[in-house]
Amino acid sequence: MKTRPGWFAWFFCLLVALSILPCAYADGSAWVEVRSPHFSVATDAGEKRGHEVVLRFEQMRAVFAALMVNANVNIPIPLQIVAFRNTKEFRQFAPLWHGKPTQLAGLYQGGEDRSFIMLDMSVENPWAVVFHEYAHQLMNGMLQKQFSPWFEEGFAEYFSNIEVDNKEARVGKIPLQTREIVQQNVMKIADLFKVRQNSQTYNESGDRRTIFYAESSMVVHYLYDNQLIPKLSLYFDLVTNKNVAVEDAIQQAFGMSAAQFDKALDKYMHGNTYKYYAIPTPANIASTGYTTTPLSLADSNAVLADIHLHSHDYQDKAIAEFQEILKADPNNAIACRGLGYGYLQKHDYKQAAEYFRRAAQSDSKDPRVHYYSALLMSRENGFNNHSDLPEMTKELETAIALDPQFADPYMLLGFAQAHGGDPGKGLETMEKAISLNPRNTTYQFNLAQMYINNHKFDQALAVLHALEKIQDQQLSLRVGESIRYAEQRKEMSQAAERPERSQASNAAADAPTTETPTVTLRRSAHSEQAAPDSQPEASRPDSPQPEPAKPVSSKAPAPVRFLQGILQAVDCSAPPAAVVTVVSGAKTWKMTIADTNHLVLFGADKFSCSWSKQRVALNYRDEGNAQGSVVSMEIK
Repeated sequence: MKTRPGWFAWFFCLLVALSILPCAYADGSAWVEVRSPHFSVATDAGEKRGHEVVLRFEQMRAVFAALMVNANVNIPIPLQIVAFRNTKEFRQFAPLWHGKPTQLAGLYQGGEDRSFIMLDMSVENPWAVVFHEYAHQLMNGMLQKQFSPWFEEGFAEYFSNIEVDNKEARVGKIPLQTREIVQQNVMKIADLFKVRQNSQTYNESGDRRTIFYAESSMVVHYLYDNQLIPKLSLYFDLVTNKNVAVEDAIQQAFGMSAAQFDKALDKYMHGNTYKYYAIPTPANIASTGYTTTPLSLADSNAVLADIHLHSHDYQDKAIAEFQEILKADPNNAIACRGLGYGYLQKHDYKQAAEYFRRAAQSDSKDPRVHYYSALLMSRENGFNNHSDLPEMTKELETAIALDPQFADPYMLLGFAQAHGGDPGKGLETMEKAISLNPRNTTYQFNLAQMYINNHKFDQALAVLHALEKIQDQQLSLRVGESIRYAEQRKEMSQAAERPERSQASNAAADAPTTETPTVTLRRSAHSEQAAPDSQPEASRPDSPQPEPAKPVSSKAPAPVRFLQGILQAVDCSAPPAAVVTVVSGAKTWKMTIADTNHLVLFGADKFSCSWSKQRVALNYRDEGNAQGSVVSMEIK
């Protein structure tokens, strides 16, 4: 049955708030690239099928834009769609679970600089998979944070069955197969809500995963049809921010126990009272401007190697694939770019620079080449080498001009501007990156550092507190340090405003400081990185006088910075302390560990005094003269 569009407003309110592959060419099949105004698909399933794929994407984009007037339907990370003609080809790119490829009909593979949607065109109806995977992309451009898998997948499933004809678009229809699955077997709602991305249910093919996807879809339908979407905000706040147990959160948010929810959902699934939302077919679905270009063997292989490069399971294989391509086609732009990025990830900056140079010579209009070149400068020398900033800025501005929706160049440009003496402009550019990719936690952390250095302590603390529950242990550690630093800076600024302060405290409070909190460009960044220096902010004339605060030091402790390099030696001559020698680029650091028994350590069970030639990542406090005190260490 149809329902009036009004109920959908609840959903909108929530969104606002919240080696080469020989088998692929065994029969000489040709690859083509089909482009539409907003999408590109590489396929060996034929031009006609490729045209169908991009048309379906254009349809969903237009329908979604019509439903969500203020939603961001642009893609913050460049997207490559690859449509494989059969399952055998597709499985060579599927993620591994216990060493075996997972069984999928389609896959969305996210990345910092590139995202991929892969489709198996041999399945009976690949379009639901197309829409499901694209819905994940839309979520990244709309929602502010990551949610539980059942909601992420349920949302994607809800939109995966959009039907579009010449008269209307229908959203929210439930496939017969989904109904049949949930009417035969379901998980208890509490168990469904507890599934995580690294769980067997989510990753291992079989009945339980099939049930998980189908039931997630039905739960989202149930919430929409019964106008319970607004209660999701409370549920996620209880579970994510207040550590409330799933069962208790269900009771508090939805006004019923988990057992009652099970009964209500069962009644809904067997009641055949599902609703869907119909709108006139959008008039702006792109139907012209499509082009088809044959891909050479080298180019098609390079596209496939690029997928492997962006998968943790296949990165080493990708390097070999790019090298093989360049033996036959030394100037292949895609392979040069990919191999350069592969070497960049391995911290081989000399090789990376050479392949980026060759890629730029072959294709000067590739935004990723310009972005990678700037990223290389930032990793090689950090932002403290001001002689690099003009060239870095030029490369980033070129990347943005070529692809204004590519979020990462804005993020990097923000730091270049701030370190170049314009922190206000840097903050503005960083906010642009966030607006394009709001769920990127690295962007959010970096934004908080910029707020601190622009004396916007309350804004910084609000962002940092929202990041306290993230799963990334390294970033979580830095968040905690930054919260303490921001609170100290805020208290110092307030103390400087008090008219009764002594002459000594007055001088100390107004003194410039060179200590600044760490920023994060990438977890794999090589050089130490910090936000630009700043002065305490003057109060507004109409600001209320703060209450007396506890005395604070006139100088904040050195902030935590990040460093990657090679651990050359460990000196344990004065236990429990130790001194580690770390070479990072052309610089050698002496890092002190106060107590090896209480060091925050990742990647190893315990500290070893015999470590040598070991890749490490450190969070540390800078003590000058290439010395520092270690806060945490990760063994690579």
